[in-house]
Amino acid sequence: MTALRNWHDERRSIYLYAIAAALESAPPQQTMFAALARAAARQADIWAGEIARAGGTVPLRYEPDLRTRIVGALLRRFGVRPLRAVLAAMKVRGMAVFAHLGGGHAMPRTLADVGNRHAGTAKAGNLRAAVFGVNDGLLSNASLMMGVAGAAAEPRLVVLAGVAGLFAGAISMACGEYVSVRSQRDLYEDQIGLERAELDAYPAEEAAELALIYEARGLDKEAAIRFAAATVADPQQAMDTLTRYELGLNPDELGSPWGAALSSFLAFALGAAVPLLPFLTGQRAATPAIAMALTAAALFAVGAAVSLFTGHGAIKGGLRMLAIGIAATGATYWVGTAIGTVNW
Repeated sequence: MTALRNWHDERRSIYLYAIAAALESAPPQQTMFAALARAAARQADIWAGEIARAGGTVPLRYEPDLRTRIVGALLRRFGVRPLRAVLAAMKVRGMAVFAHLGGGHAMPRTLADVGNRHAGTAKAGNLRAAVFGVNDGLLSNASLMMGVAGAAAEPRLVVLAGVAGLFAGAISMACGEYVSVRSQRDLYEDQIGLERAELDAYPAEEAAELALIYEARGLDKEAAIRFAAATVADPQQAMDTLTRYELGLNPDELGSPWGAALSSFLAFALGAAVPLLPFLTGQRAATPAIAMALTAAALFAVGAAVSLFTGHGAIKGGLRMLAIGIAATGATYWVGTAIGTVNW
């Protein structure tokens, strides 16, 4: 029964709001959680009325389930900020306040700010994922092949290890990325469905919740109320804003699970192919040296590309990645050499 589920969700939120309010020392966050708990109580009463009108029975008291008790215990132990994603999934609002304090969402000043300032976020995230995917494939497959080569294996075994490492790693990365993005989308779609139902059922209460969050993030009370009311008046804008500022979710960062899986597969495979290609040319005498030279050049290039996301110098980033690669491949080569000397 949807109404009963929503009643439980609101009562669960009240339970967690009370813990969060007790933990917060900053008055704006403390006040926000206490006020959100009162708003959730009013919303729970609305759903209780829906249950009664449908002929159902409203529980006499709320008993937190095991999951809620565990989250409550973690909340007391670690605080609100480290558990933002978990709390957002548990329908605890206001998590974007803590992202803001840590340098996340900035406070919008107009309705257009809500969506426009996120433009390009997904593309930047995809580029970053592609660079790191190439780096993972390059480093892991080069290390694997050098380890096998260190055991004095025949070139064909080195090639076999490289091909197996390329496909095994790429498939593993693709599967992991699919599960990750699919899980994010499941969370997003479920929370958006609940938020849409609440916006339809009690828009005034949703506007009040949003105003509390805006106030906790620095707007004065009157401006927060006006801004929240204007936001909720536009259903499409309201859903986007509530998603970002109540749930702390960014829909622009969620892509297609299949697209993410394919991108991860291709990025990893591209990197893993670099140390493998020289072994496929037939120039066996120079193959290990050529493979290491190509791998070193690729590691430097990837390190330089990573500097785009870190703000450090490209040369420094390239040299650091090269040093990491030399250490990793050298260690696996040494391990392979040591194992190759063992009389099995």
